[in-house]
Amino acid sequence: MTSTLTPVTAPAPDTDPPPAAPPPRSWLRHAPLAALLLGTALLYLVGLSSSGWANPYYSAAAQAASQSWKAFFFGSLDGANFITVDKTPAALWLMGLSVRAFGVNSYAILLPQALCGLGATALLYATVRRFAGPAAGLIAGAVLATTPVAVLMFRFNNPDALLVLLLVAGAYAVTRALESGQTRWLAWAGTAVGFAFLAKMLQALLVLPAFGLVYLLFGPPRLAVRCGQLLVAAAAMIGAAGWWVLVVELWPAGSRPYIGGTQHDSVLELALGYNGFGRLTGEEVGSVGGAGGWGETGALRLFGSDLAGQAAWLIPAALALLAVGLAVTWRRPRTDLVRAGFVLWGGWLLVTGLVFSFMAGIFHAYYTVALAPAIGALVGGGAVLLWRLRDRSWAVAVAAAVLTATGWWAYTLLGQAADFVPWLRWLILVGALATACALLATHLLPAWSQRGVAVLALTLGLAGPAAFAVQTAASAHTGAIPSAGPSVAGAFGGMRGGPGGFGNRGGMPGGFGGGPGGQGQPGQGGQAPGNQSQAGGPGQGTGDGQRFGGGGTRGGMGGLLNATTPSAELQALLTADADRYDWIAATVGANNAAGYQLATGRAVLAIGGFNGTDNSPSPAQFQEWVNEGRVHWFLGGSGFNSTSGSDVGSQIAAWVGQNFTARTVSGATVYDLTEGAVS
Repeated sequence: MTSTLTPVTAPAPDTDPPPAAPPPRSWLRHAPLAALLLGTALLYLVGLSSSGWANPYYSAAAQAASQSWKAFFFGSLDGANFITVDKTPAALWLMGLSVRAFGVNSYAILLPQALCGLGATALLYATVRRFAGPAAGLIAGAVLATTPVAVLMFRFNNPDALLVLLLVAGAYAVTRALESGQTRWLAWAGTAVGFAFLAKMLQALLVLPAFGLVYLLFGPPRLAVRCGQLLVAAAAMIGAAGWWVLVVELWPAGSRPYIGGTQHDSVLELALGYNGFGRLTGEEVGSVGGAGGWGETGALRLFGSDLAGQAAWLIPAALALLAVGLAVTWRRPRTDLVRAGFVLWGGWLLVTGLVFSFMAGIFHAYYTVALAPAIGALVGGGAVLLWRLRDRSWAVAVAAAVLTATGWWAYTLLGQAADFVPWLRWLILVGALATACALLATHLLPAWSQRGVAVLALTLGLAGPAAFAVQTAASAHTGAIPSAGPSVAGAFGGMRGGPGGFGNRGGMPGGFGGGPGGQGQPGQGGQAPGNQSQAGGPGQGTGDGQRFGGGGTRGGMGGLLNATTPSAELQALLTADADRYDWIAATVGANNAAGYQLATGRAVLAIGGFNGTDNSPSPAQFQEWVNEGRVHWFLGGSGFNSTSGSDVGSQIAAWVGQNFTARTVSGATVYDLTEGAVS
């Protein structure tokens, strides 16, 4: 019988195997992320030095950190280590290292914040991608990068940039823990939040309810294990935050700087009082406002004309998409990562937003940068979820409604800045309405055009904040309380102004003006070299400044919130024989001290800390330093009257005025403390 099987012929030994399919071009997959990060880098880094010293208070501390490792560790304002800034020093550590590497200049001081912004954008992409996909991560990163207040803070030297980076890192670690159930990721999350505490104290803890709740509900292990893992995370957080606090509390007070922002020289007082619960209640001892003086509280606070342009462009969309995300995923298995992502970022947005809305104490518009990552994550995750459900009529209707509302809200916010690109608001409104109609008819469109409509919808949603973001990046910002975007009618204290003055704002609680020269005037002092304003010095043009006994004048709001740049004549006077003194000069209030210190490169003693109301130095201590020849000059003026806190500044200024001879140099009142006292 003949076999019907076909014999198998072995290939010749010298025959090459068939060529393998070409590997996918992985770089093409990463091109959108690369474009996002490149655009973010350009937005944050180009023209970075235009703001000069930005916030001179922290710039002076960075200068001090480059001169003394002790000042670096404690976060001292001056290299002679009299007093610290009124924050924990993690952000200053980055600036101090940068200044040690690149010298004392604007770019070196601001570079760490820009890199924090770039890192936060990349980490947000990586986090959102894990629960909602790469497209959602790209949208989230784009929202964060173009939020106006984020652009401001990532080009400025306040601690908020490092705070945001560390909190996003914490969210990434929580997301990894939700995927794997591994304790180490929760420990990393706790560590990130702990170091965020060292950047901005209790504000870092606002994400804890979201972090803890999402893992307790949706973590992979059984409940008892999840509880134990959260205890490990809490221990890691306490360790990361507490080591520095413990060292400072145990360090002998006589050999370290005074803790700025306190009345009793205690980090715990600073964390729990002035920078803690006092921010909620308005009872910050030594503050110049609070108790209703920092804007009207309430559920709609973030949507008022003073704040909405900072970060609220996409909050309505984020809340709507949060509701959609929870509704769609609520019946999924307990460990569903998509639902957990919505709970994580929704909890972040709701808790932080509600605290900001109702806190009665010190509140500034730039705090809202902490909302930007959550807004981005919810918009990115929600938009992609609706795209995946586009075959359902209700999902298309929701997408159209969200786009219409977003377009109307952008139209409203752009209308508050009527002189800023006036045609843009109409383009966004009309475009949003037309694109919403296209979304409703999406089932009639070919697949390629559906993607085009989706991209157009996202572009229109980002157009308003992106325009404000570009304007923010193109503008210089100086002073203690900056704000993003162009001038806005009806903002807190009147018109939100340009660079300089009261944090780019024309007024403050109670109606006081922004800079030297009286009330209601946008201040122009405090510019760094290259964009200097010769404000002259304290005692000059201070409007309603009050007399300090016999010692000069209080320097008005310019002295409190903006540093002045001394004239060349005054700088020469202050730096003569500078090596003989611990402090070349003393003045009331940290910002005036910072201006003189940055101009001369020498330590200046800031009596009373930031507001001039800290309880240091005592009049007796100051007199002892004068008798020992440790302080050369006293600069009259600066500081601010407060309803609480110490009045050592006024006591010392009065003593100087009564016992030493005043002279005027370039409009500034100065006293030589090495000369004999007035008889």
